[in-house]
Amino acid sequence: MVDSQSTPARQRPSIVSISSYLLFLFLACQVISLIITLSTIGKTRDALRDAYAGSTVDNADQVADVFVAVGIGSAILLLLLAVVLAVLALFNNKGRNGARITTWIVGGIMVCCTGGGLLSSAAGGLTTGGNTGGDGPSAEEIQRRLEDALPSWVTPVSLLLGVLSLIALITALILLALPKANPFFRKPTAVWEPPTPGASYPGHPQAPGQPGYPQASGEPGYPSSGEPGYPAPPAADRPDDAPPTDRPGSTPPSTS
Repeated sequence: MVDSQSTPARQRPSIVSISSYLLFLFLACQVISLIITLSTIGKTRDALRDAYAGSTVDNADQVADVFVAVGIGSAILLLLLAVVLAVLALFNNKGRNGARITTWIVGGIMVCCTGGGLLSSAAGGLTTGGNTGGDGPSAEEIQRRLEDALPSWVTPVSLLLGVLSLIALITALILLALPKANPFFRKPTAVWEPPTPGASYPGHPQAPGQPGYPQASGEPGYPSSGEPGYPAPPAADRPDDAPPTDRPGSTPPSTS
């Protein structure tokens, strides 16, 4: 008999699954935000160029292109980090503690970026870096031109996506930190199981008398000496009154 050890199967807590769903929701929000940015990039550039055209700022077109490039670059960076979080969510579902720690690090960075983006949008979006003095257009003037050039739904939808993604990300990080999720991310330990009667090492025969092992001569199911197909004992070991064997190939004793 053998003492066996086995690793118990871990059941994923519901809070870990919900956290992964929220990270995928965060990724979806970033994808939609990037689509909106790319679809309105032409009108945004034209509005910025018109705002700087009436000023004495040198290279007004280049200044507008810089603002647009910063906006697109920020949206792409957020999308790439959101993809990283989605991949980490897959490993979180498998109970990888290293993935959970990495999710907290990347997620914390994303909370700062997303929160800063919302504050920037509330304060005027791209216009927060505009020239508010001298001959350059003020932030209010740039914001007014952008609102006139862009569809009316762009600003509220962008704010809604920002708030939704921020809430989803913060909630996902909190769920991963709850004590109920800790056992799932611990390394499983082998659990001793009582031996099964009759069990043996794989590839090794069982001891006589145990199930599945040939029984000794004379026991039920095992051929005894003198039966057909089994060699008879030597003649010196047989009693005198023992009848001759009738094995195939044997020579009967001669009679006089």
